[in-house]
Amino acid sequence: MEKRLRGRPIHSEIRQRIIEILAVTGPAYGYKIHKLYNEIFTPCTRENIYYNLKKGVQLGEISIEAVRQEKGTYSWGPMVTKTYYKTGPKARPQGHPAVRDFIKK
Repeated sequence: MEKRLRGRPIHSEIRQRIIEILAVTGPAYGYKIHKLYNEIFTPCTRENIYYNLKKGVQLGEISIEAVRQEKGTYSWGPMVTKTYYKTGPKARPQGHPAVRDFIKK
């Protein structure tokens, strides 16, 4: 008898595409990843990107390189905390041609 798995599947197309972006660009923070993702692929929400970044860190596909406080002029004040992500030890980038072509431009 075949055992059925319950719940959400672990694989995510969005998370795989995020890994593809990080493999080409190197470390990047969430908002930059979101902007690149929406320019290359079918747009998705910022919340979806951040969910998949968090899930990718839990699964070891994505890792946190640094958390930095950066100065600037933002609507909420002069400081922002940016978390920089990179590919993790379990990441399996496939070399998506759309990502490579977009970054080369």
